[in-house]
Amino acid sequence: MLTAISRYGARVLSNTEELVAGCKARGELIQGPQIAQFEAAFARRAGMEPSQAITASYGRMAFYYILKALDFPPGSEIVFPALTFWVMPGIAKVAGLKVVFADVDPATFTMDPAALERAITPATRAVVPTHLYGLPCDMDGILGIAQRHNLRVVEDCAHALGATFDGRPVGTLGDAAIFSFQTLKPLNLYGGGLALVRDPAVAARVRKVAYAEPWPDEKRVTNRLLVGRLQRIFIKPWVFTISAFPILWVSALIDANPDVYLWEKIRSLDPLPDVYTERFPNAQAAIGLAALDMLDEWTAQTRRHVAVMDRALAGLPGITVPQVPPGRTHVYYQYCVYAPQRDELVVRCVRRGIDIETLHVDVCPELELFADSRVEPAGTPGAVKAASAMQIPVYSTLNDKQVARVARVVRDVLERA
Repeated sequence: MLTAISRYGARVLSNTEELVAGCKARGELIQGPQIAQFEAAFARRAGMEPSQAITASYGRMAFYYILKALDFPPGSEIVFPALTFWVMPGIAKVAGLKVVFADVDPATFTMDPAALERAITPATRAVVPTHLYGLPCDMDGILGIAQRHNLRVVEDCAHALGATFDGRPVGTLGDAAIFSFQTLKPLNLYGGGLALVRDPAVAARVRKVAYAEPWPDEKRVTNRLLVGRLQRIFIKPWVFTISAFPILWVSALIDANPDVYLWEKIRSLDPLPDVYTERFPNAQAAIGLAALDMLDEWTAQTRRHVAVMDRALAGLPGITVPQVPPGRTHVYYQYCVYAPQRDELVVRCVRRGIDIETLHVDVCPELELFADSRVEPAGTPGAVKAASAMQIPVYSTLNDKQVARVARVVRDVLERA
């Protein structure tokens, strides 16, 4: 029987259930000392003080708190890359800011500094460079422009924990940064997020707003952890093979796209959902403390898989594997490849048991939600090009045999094409 390999893999601690049970036994499932300990450990890893790291219910809420703490004047503009997760500019709208989109460099999938320069007006107050798919942006270019125009820089590091630019960790280059800890992220805490803030006064304002939120109830946290456990079970190859994969296989035959059901519905976030406006619970912080110790090992394993894929695809005409400019390190949250006839290739891979994804984020200027947003004068052809890549599984939880099979199938499909 064909065993299928999912496009997604979750990084999981073997003792997750024991950590949660320990918190519950101590009466510390929701409130407890591990929250402050996790913030301090995260800050130390970034070379910052414990007070500069503030947990939140979501990465997006960490962003919201940063925007509120920066207190921009009414009518202020904030620039995002045109290729990003729609929620981030959606949150900026909730915070009362005017969203502007700048194009990306299709070679790196990240914000093009020249496009940022074109997008700036006298009303621009901030820029949000997204380290997309795990590769840092050209931060020298972006920071230089921001300095000339007196802009705040808030890094979106949701995909890129562990990546570096010129030897410095992402999240420490701008004025502030956000990280996400959802199930598929580099640090899987089954939800939650964190703000990292350079200015101690701004960090104190972020903490004041974030810590004013109510605590979640025990049922919500228990259900969140249960859903996370089910997610990681369902992406195990043998479970995926008999559950979700048959749907994908049939969809490939009839040219349907079930991906639209996998992601959060695009909508206005105003008012903020109740589940957003709460504190980060202690049980997830306890998982985070242990998971931080594993992060570098997980990243190294992913990079070993990338080396296998790079070798397999080397020399194939028309194929472009991920590019890593000098001075940057990539953590490969996604491994994105350009290939001709992408959709046909994806279907052929799925038919042979390898689940390939076509688009993980959004070309935001094309979404109705941002119909009233401004786009930089040159438009966003780079984002449209970048959205045509396909994403091949290389995640750390694959074993050597599975990685070799993915590489073999993808190369064979591409050669036949």
